[in-house]
Amino acid sequence: MNRAISAFAAILLLPLVLSACAAPVRQGKGAQAAGRGSLPDMPLRQKIAQMLLVGFRGTELAPDSHIYGDISELGVGGVLLFDYDMPSRSRPRNIVSKEQLTRLCGDLQNIAPVKLFIAIDQEGGRVNRLREEYGFPPTLSAEAVAADSSGKRTKAQAEETARILSEAGINLNFAPCVDLNINPANPVIGAYGRSFSADPETVVRHAEIWITAHRRYGILSCIKHFPGHGSSSGDTHLGSVDVTETWRETELIPYRRIIRSRSGGETLIMTSHVFNAALDPLNPATLSPPVLTGILRDRLGYRGIIVSDDLDMAAIKAVYTFEETLEKAVNAGVDLLCLSNNGGSYDPHLARRAADTIYRLVEENKISPERIEASWQRIMAAKREL
Repeated sequence: MNRAISAFAAILLLPLVLSACAAPVRQGKGAQAAGRGSLPDMPLRQKIAQMLLVGFRGTELAPDSHIYGDISELGVGGVLLFDYDMPSRSRPRNIVSKEQLTRLCGDLQNIAPVKLFIAIDQEGGRVNRLREEYGFPPTLSAEAVAADSSGKRTKAQAEETARILSEAGINLNFAPCVDLNINPANPVIGAYGRSFSADPETVVRHAEIWITAHRRYGILSCIKHFPGHGSSSGDTHLGSVDVTETWRETELIPYRRIIRSRSGGETLIMTSHVFNAALDPLNPATLSPPVLTGILRDRLGYRGIIVSDDLDMAAIKAVYTFEETLEKAVNAGVDLLCLSNNGGSYDPHLARRAADTIYRLVEENKISPERIEASWQRIMAAKREL
């Protein structure tokens, strides 16, 4: 398709984006700076900002907060919610109660020029941000719900989770985990009960139930951690993890099957920071063109959003500079960059620093404008799903 046709197609597409994606905007500086009327000619910097999913501190939205400006002026694509603040090792971070969470999500969405991804890791069991102490019901791990082979327990928890997220205003759940339980002693998957099973067919069946229930409530799911973290013996939160000798081709089965079925709607895929020399001798999966473009895009035919695992994890942060990480991730094929701001330190300027860095990398011809455009188009398509 030549550039003239592409531009004409974009003009036809964007009114749909405006009507389907736009959330109410408060009249003010943020709304004027990134007003919806400018979206058909959205500048490069705003498209870059849509690729950012950022974490922040605060249980309510203050007009003078950094996240307020990041959303209303910079136009970040999404936010990620936590109950616990790792840098300070304290609670609360973003979640206190059902009522507070619903109010926070509504306020965040109301200042967004384009509909905001409001994301959370709500798998159940030990990966659970919506705890009983905040007024939410108890949950079971993926391993525990899959112990009921009928799927009824998985369906019940998936529907309850999706209903709660929908009522709160959360529209993206970084679940289910489709890693195979190859190593039950795995400190971040098996030991946490995050895998449905070591059997790929069982994983697919329960993941499909989960995704379908979420779609019924208008919630996007995100399967993880591509191309498979279940065989590892290490934790990528703490440092580099090499799965070259343990990874199996069967770990791709859940992705292949779910990509083909789409489970009744679009599903995002999250990368893993594991290193596999047999797949890429140079980079971990999140930063690997052979893994993300070669396997996930070209071989498995995935056309949706690729979201990185948290780029603040030690497997990435301890090895690569911030600029190297962004350049490599975008060029590898990542569309949505997860910047949790919830690792070893907190940077209130993180979103703007990331946007400025990527913009400069485009100016220096280290990232192509076409690469940014491709990610932006996928993000807009997914937001229309909402």
